[in-house]
Amino acid sequence: MGFDKAAVTAKYRLHETDTGSARLQVALLTERINSLTDHFRTHPKDHHGRRGLLKMVGLRRRLLTYLRRNDLDSYRALIQELGLRH
Repeated sequence: MGFDKAAVTAKYRLHETDTGSARLQVALLTERINSLTDHFRTHPKDHHGRRGLLKMVGLRRRLLTYLRRNDLDSYRALIQELGLRH
């Protein structure tokens, strides 16, 4: 992978044993999406990989909708930190 998963987990987890909160999943997906975007700049014909990217984007979208619905303050802070919604 093109990023350090442990560092992202340490930065965005809610508590010491957090391994799958919506906030953490969104952060990990964002890092994977960003690294895949760079991959597609050098491999524009990788259509199978692009399908996986689109599935990740859709999953992140659903997780962000869930977070916005259940914890608006955390949602706003997360999109600010990750640089989403320009």
